[in-house]
Amino acid sequence: MEILSQMWSLLGLLTVLQNILPHQLLSLLHSLWQSLQDALTPFSYFDVPEFLGSAAADPNELYRHVHLYLHHRLLLHPPSPPPRLTLSSSSAAPAATAAFSLSPNHSVADSFAGHRFLWTLHSDTLQDSLEERRSFSLRLPKRRSPSLLRPYLTHLSSAAAALAASSRHRRIFTNSSHSPSWSSVPFRHPATFQTLALEPHLRSFLLSDLSSFAAGRDFYARTGRPWKRGYLLHGPPGSGKSTVIAAMANHLAYDVYDLELTRVPHNAVLKSLLLQTTPRSLIVIEDIDCSLHLTADRRRRRRGPRPEIKKLKSPMASSSHDDEECGDRVTLSGLLNFTDGLWSCCGEERIIVFTTNYRGGVDPALLRPGRMDVHVRLGACGPHALREMVARYVGPAVEEMLAAAEGFVLAGAAMTPAEVGEVLLRNRDDPEAALKELISELQGRVASVVSGDEEEEEEMEEDGMSPARREKRRRGKGERSINGEGNGGSVWERKVRFFGKLRGLTKSDSGRRGV
Repeated sequence: MEILSQMWSLLGLLTVLQNILPHQLLSLLHSLWQSLQDALTPFSYFDVPEFLGSAAADPNELYRHVHLYLHHRLLLHPPSPPPRLTLSSSSAAPAATAAFSLSPNHSVADSFAGHRFLWTLHSDTLQDSLEERRSFSLRLPKRRSPSLLRPYLTHLSSAAAALAASSRHRRIFTNSSHSPSWSSVPFRHPATFQTLALEPHLRSFLLSDLSSFAAGRDFYARTGRPWKRGYLLHGPPGSGKSTVIAAMANHLAYDVYDLELTRVPHNAVLKSLLLQTTPRSLIVIEDIDCSLHLTADRRRRRRGPRPEIKKLKSPMASSSHDDEECGDRVTLSGLLNFTDGLWSCCGEERIIVFTTNYRGGVDPALLRPGRMDVHVRLGACGPHALREMVARYVGPAVEEMLAAAEGFVLAGAAMTPAEVGEVLLRNRDDPEAALKELISELQGRVASVVSGDEEEEEEMEEDGMSPARREKRRRGKGERSINGEGNGGSVWERKVRFFGKLRGLTKSDSGRRGV
């Protein structure tokens, strides 16, 4: 009892002194006391305030990293006994996804390189104000602090950055025709590489290439290359080009920028849009051969106008025409600078993805490495992809029927993943009916391929082609089928090529008549 009485008396004396002594003297005594503690304790203490300086407008990035890291640490490796935690949930998230963090004035331990660290969250209310200031303090062994502090903070910041990238809400952006800016909505596409209808070698190649790119910061810095990569996805409609893009974004946890070139008035706006994109993003330009007639314009400029028209043009008219030709719209040169010029290096860890239904419609200048580094052809479903889709859509199926469907695919029947998915979706509650309809459709396509081969054989006989040349043509046709460009795909591509040439001729004729 006497000890308690003495303690209460001491506390009363300290209270009286605090009210009597001037503020400067109290601050000096507090500093001396802290210095005495620091000299006697075997630990070093480091403070991490929430804001830099006295204003709340300059947040401390290290404070955010510590907050994320401790949240991740508490989630995966909760200490025993667990510290006091604070639960929170945003209005957009359900209560089941509530986040938790360390409560004010409580501590949590961490370990690194065989040493124990202690983090404490301090929360103080400013005098004559309701504003609260928070800070973390780090305690570590004094003897090892010079050698441990920097590696530990580097480890902490790296872990926090990875956690922020994997847990943030990703968005898909599109450009507006009214202003050179992006608008966005949350990106929630469910496609992954596990749900894609791809052959195993193509899936493993894409996963390996994307993972190598995402982990290649040091490699790109060492080789002096911009940290970006270009992909060209080409194939018939329904082959899954857009779904592959969604799977790439989900695999890397990147934002998606869907660039609509027809809404971009000129090259300056295109450059401005590029500068507004963020790192860790996919920039997508779909149907590049249809967005702008860059190839046809380039060929027309290469040919030039007719000589008699050149004589009628004055220098003023020529300059005005060039300004109208290049200044008021996006040109091939502007698009090349967007993908591989100096301005494309203003940012890092970005992937540019082009899609087209027919690769021959894309200007060769866009196809070279550095602009489109990886060319991926997506076509008809192969046997493995077909089996995966059946298992995913309708569940276990009769092996004999599934083998028959695969046999028709190997025989040359070509159906894109979209077509196969539509047949299976109509009969998702009846696996047998789904396979029957799928086999019937594949059988019909094999019959059309066979009839087409017979007609071609008759044409070759009528043309007087020798048997050796006919056999060589059949072997080349088989090689194209093995490479994923089967009969259905080649016929379709021939049609696209024909209509592309027809469109180019029509455009050139109209251009000559207009001049």
